[in-house]
Amino acid sequence: MVLNTIEMGESGPRVVFCHGLFGQGKNWTGIGKALAEDYRVVLVDLPDHGHSPRSERFDFLDYADRVAELLSGDSGGADPVALVGHSMGGKVAMLLALRHPELVERLVVVDVAPVAYPHAAEFEAYIAAMQAIDLEGLEGRGDADAALQSAVPNPMVRGFLLQSLRREAGGWRWLLNLDVLGRDLDTITDWPEGELAADATYPGKVLWVGGANSPYVDDGYVAAMDRLFPFNRRVTIKGAGHWVHSEQPEVFLEVLRRFLESPAQSD
Repeated sequence: MVLNTIEMGESGPRVVFCHGLFGQGKNWTGIGKALAEDYRVVLVDLPDHGHSPRSERFDFLDYADRVAELLSGDSGGADPVALVGHSMGGKVAMLLALRHPELVERLVVVDVAPVAYPHAAEFEAYIAAMQAIDLEGLEGRGDADAALQSAVPNPMVRGFLLQSLRREAGGWRWLLNLDVLGRDLDTITDWPEGELAADATYPGKVLWVGGANSPYVDDGYVAAMDRLFPFNRRVTIKGAGHWVHSEQPEVFLEVLRRFLESPAQSD
């Protein structure tokens, strides 16, 4: 499975970004462009999202291994990257670092923790609303926005979802494998603890970023994070919810730059 990517920048260390559920690599475009003068930026479409291939079932470890193949195939494993992941993509990034630490020089985990979350009902409503739109009869994106309004009252979230609605010569289509994502939501909100080695840890530096208004990162998750990622540093960004990098992009970028420019983890 060859994942779709967008690349920016011509020199410097590589920084690879993984998006969250219902997203695509281009969600990171603003941050990527800001870094591209000093870094080689790679924005990844994860499986079942964007222009990457579809799968028959959602599997976190398979997602992580597919990104690992991308990284090792591109560099032969000789050039470990700074890996950044948000939400679902943050779990993918954590699992990749745990399973393939030689590929990850440092890790940034954005507004998620290595735990199971009970948030499936909200996402079920989003998926049902997207699937209910008559794509053959759809005249414009505004009509799709109106159709989603009841299930997705937050205009920012609606706008985020509608980024994956694409108009092509044959009509409209979702750049999402909605059938698989809807069926496997319990897996997506879970954490595959039982599939990791009992002593699994990542030895590199980790920046753990949370939004002050988000429920996805709180003190109750510190023990799980510390056990798997002993060299993590937690930063909470004020005025941000779950979409930290979209809600406070300048602050997020400054925090990210400082981490990328900091020395590598000492032995």
